[in-house]
Amino acid sequence: MTEPQLKPREAKIRVHDGVEIAVALYMPDGGGPFPVVLGASPYRYDNNALPATPQFLWRETGPIGLYVERGYVYAQMDVRGCGKSGGEYRFLDRNEQKDLYDIIEWLGRQTWSNGKVGGIGQSYFCMLQWWMAIGKPPALACIAAFDGLNDPYRASVYQGGILGDFFGSYWWNQNRIINRHPANGECPQEQTCDLNLLLQQHPTYDAFWRERCAAEWLHEIEVPLYSIGVWGKVDLHTRGNIDGFRRARGAKKLKMIGPVNAFVANREFNSRELHEKLLLPFYDHYLKGLKTDYPDRPAVEYFVRGADAVRTAQTWPPEGVHYVTWHLCATKSESVTSLNDGALAREPAAGGAQTSYSYPNPGWMMGVVGFGPNNQPDPARRVLTFTTAPLDADLEIAGPIKLTLFASSTRDDMDFFVKLSEQMPQAAEDRGKKVNPPSAVSQPCRTAADRARKNLPFRYVHRADGASFQEGKPRAAGNYQRRFRDYGCAVDPLLPAEQDRRRYDLSFGGTSVGAHFASHGRGVRVYDEKPKAVALD
Repeated sequence: MTEPQLKPREAKIRVHDGVEIAVALYMPDGGGPFPVVLGASPYRYDNNALPATPQFLWRETGPIGLYVERGYVYAQMDVRGCGKSGGEYRFLDRNEQKDLYDIIEWLGRQTWSNGKVGGIGQSYFCMLQWWMAIGKPPALACIAAFDGLNDPYRASVYQGGILGDFFGSYWWNQNRIINRHPANGECPQEQTCDLNLLLQQHPTYDAFWRERCAAEWLHEIEVPLYSIGVWGKVDLHTRGNIDGFRRARGAKKLKMIGPVNAFVANREFNSRELHEKLLLPFYDHYLKGLKTDYPDRPAVEYFVRGADAVRTAQTWPPEGVHYVTWHLCATKSESVTSLNDGALAREPAAGGAQTSYSYPNPGWMMGVVGFGPNNQPDPARRVLTFTTAPLDADLEIAGPIKLTLFASSTRDDMDFFVKLSEQMPQAAEDRGKKVNPPSAVSQPCRTAADRARKNLPFRYVHRADGASFQEGKPRAAGNYQRRFRDYGCAVDPLLPAEQDRRRYDLSFGGTSVGAHFASHGRGVRVYDEKPKAVALD
């Protein structure tokens, strides 16, 4: 159901450096005082004239009308350089962060306000909620961080040290269009920042990124936090919600939900049902002082794909787990057609077997994906795979992955893309035709040769100087021995419904020439009790 169109009051608020920031105020009936929820984004509040549906993916406000009906002021702020706000947009810079403090304090001082402000919103709205809490404005009473990263460098722009094109191209082009051509045609905003170039000018984790990385300051968060993450956005926002929960110091809860992609997540967040069930009890408790069920909820709730179940815990990763080691082996699994068809086994491989491939593969069509004998895209056929034996019991994955990988190349740099998949059962007839079995990807991750890493619990960092990480001496001209280690990445929980014939497959695709692998997979978390829960680490 489409939300009714609401007409807000509009205010221009002068902030710390004299720039005027535009804020829309959706007001309840009556004189107040009212609690306030604040959403901030670069998407223009006057674009709320468009329906909050997945066709307009940046409509990530939630159901504004619901909050107004329940006695909240819904305030929406155009960040500087966007919409009707002055200044220049510079992607999460210090001024954008300071503006949040000034706007929150202004909202808390108004005669119609009860002095309590809470953060609201999805994606970019959520990314700014981390900064709201880090800034510690006295009027901020809580944040509900729904589906938002807090480390743009590692989560998206240079995930694993490899430049991605989401923020610099797709996202920035979209944002400039909706600012230049707002839904009502009024007050177009021309944004002159070349964000794509700006991001490419900072390939390493330097001062530019430290200024924009809320993850470095999550320990400063002391206001109550309800962190809600989405498994289906694991290549963008998911880690941010988990890390935010783990490192914030105040009262906090984590809920991981199961939408499979950004469109489904957007639809759920804009539904009244989600807010009535999850978020309003949180806001009512902290902004109105009402008795709700929120304090009695478990510290951690997480949806398990495949089982269609919700588990509870006191910590993340869940308590009661321990590490188990799996190894990459040259032994044939005989279950998949790939460049090597290796095995993933609990026992280490005997001897020093190596796996190699050359770049590029002539069968690659879409990245490293080509076609199989059935003329369908086949993501496994032309990459390296390591597959378990058929599982004899349910296997539940819940937690981070860490892979220790040893490799050498005839080039001085290389990129690796690693994913963990659930491999489905396959008829003997199809296996005989070398048609690959269907699979469900649970976690894509990436790592680059020229970004050295050091291990932190469930987190990795990059060297700021971008120097190549080399161990040992060149084995031959242009052939460097490199070691890749301690790469941490989150993984979706997932539970096979038919445990007796399914397998897990770890596959590699990369860019190099004549790459050789001598690899070891390290660490799997397993529950002692049933159902088992596993996390490669």
